[in-house]
Amino acid sequence: MEATNLDDIYGTPGVDWERVTARLDEGLTQAPGSGGLTRHTCWLATIRPDGSPHVTGVGAVWADGAFWFETGAATRKGRNLARDPRCTLSVATEAFDLVVEGEAHKVTDPDTVAAMAARWAAEGWPVRVDESGRALTADYSAPSAGPPPWSVYRLDMRAATAVATIEPGGATRWRA
Repeated sequence: MEATNLDDIYGTPGVDWERVTARLDEGLTQAPGSGGLTRHTCWLATIRPDGSPHVTGVGAVWADGAFWFETGAATRKGRNLARDPRCTLSVATEAFDLVVEGEAHKVTDPDTVAAMAARWAAEGWPVRVDESGRALTADYSAPSAGPPPWSVYRLDMRAATAVATIEPGGATRWRA
């Protein structure tokens, strides 16, 4: 990844991508009731048919160097991604605010879908692979996910920007 230090005003150092990914590898708690600095909401922005943005919270996880999320085909984000996979995902952590830009692609490989279901289940959402083996189902989900089945998406990153929120500060943009 090619890094660009965005601070040409204060002289802060660039943010280290390995520091960002190490923090993401620790996980981003999204469980209800976890609250405060340890609760993180991921925000997904997709492109509506008229070109305007659509932003919604998603239960994303960081795994294997990428963000993953799920949604139903009939949801606004699902329809947007089917038409145009370009999107951004943002999250605030205690150490940095992060925006990842790229394309989200539906993943239907049964082994990968099962692995992602296991990750979400380990975080407290009792999700399972549906009868097709290529999507997810559960007794409940966020209302914005629509009814099951839910498709799994991987956000393939082309760029990211982080703004450090702790000393020494800094802001960096990376391009793949």
